Amino acid sequence: MEGHGNLERYVKWRKFKSNLILFFTFLTALYGLVWLVWIITDVTIKGFSNLSLDLLLKDPTPPGVEGGGLKHAFVGHLIITSLAVVLGVPIGIAAGVFFTEYGRYSRFVSLLRDLTDSIVSLPSIIVGTFIYAVMVKPVGHFFALSGSVSLALLMLPVIAITTAQMLKMVPDSLREAAYALGAYKWQVIKDVSLSVAKRGILTGVILGIARITGETAPLLFTSFNNNFTTYNIFEPMASLTVTIFVYVMGPYDDWHRKAWAASLILTIGTLMFFILAKILVRAKK
Repeated sequence: MEGHGNLERYVKWRKFKSNLILFFTFLTALYGLVWLVWIITDVTIKGFSNLSLDLLLKDPTPPGVEGGGLKHAFVGHLIITSLAVVLGVPIGIAAGVFFTEYGRYSRFVSLLRDLTDSIVSLPSIIVGTFIYAVMVKPVGHFFALSGSVSLALLMLPVIAITTAQMLKMVPDSLREAAYALGAYKWQVIKDVSLSVAKRGILTGVILGIARITGETAPLLFTSFNNNFTTYNIFEPMASLTVTIFVYVMGPYDDWHRKAWAASLILTIGTLMFFILAKILVRAKK
């Protein structure tokens, strides 16, 4: 009877600890949600009231003069991000294929995989300073292509890890069946592994793009900024994030209004990427 009583007290104590941890976890989640809702609401209210076609279609006016828009920043951000996608997506997918299809049982590849996992949490400003040291400083001036390279490095590990995980979920029996039919390894990877895992890989690509759309720090060290619309990737180029940073820190109310509107557009764009990724994940299930 005494042993049964001790067991009952132990079970009650375990339940109490479990409920206590769940309570604190709930409070932590609630704390984060409150700030998230507050930020999104503030950006939506202040940004929506300042939206206009001029913001998208006109170049900025001289400092202190009201009017104009942020066409230079939207164009520059699109160019820099698109180049980053072109650079980062193929390399990221190739790295994921290498991790899973060629080096699944290799210790060296396992080490590379661990390094890739650690790069995911690497602060973006460190990537920016690295690209500044190896690309910008030798050239002697900022330029847009270096900004694209820094963003590509940020999205690459996200895509590589997602691709590797999706390929691991492909049953080995499918690969063995393809080999039994006489397929070469590259054919098995292309027509079997990638074909089965393509939806999950696409989700990783979307998450990687969403990862870089709101980055500011790497671009401050690489593409820097420009007050005019330019399409030359070997010259400094404006980006939406850096322009928002400059306008928020500026002394003019007109700059602040444009920064709120641009922040809302950037937030909506990033949110759409995450929603699309969620839809793809649910469709996969």
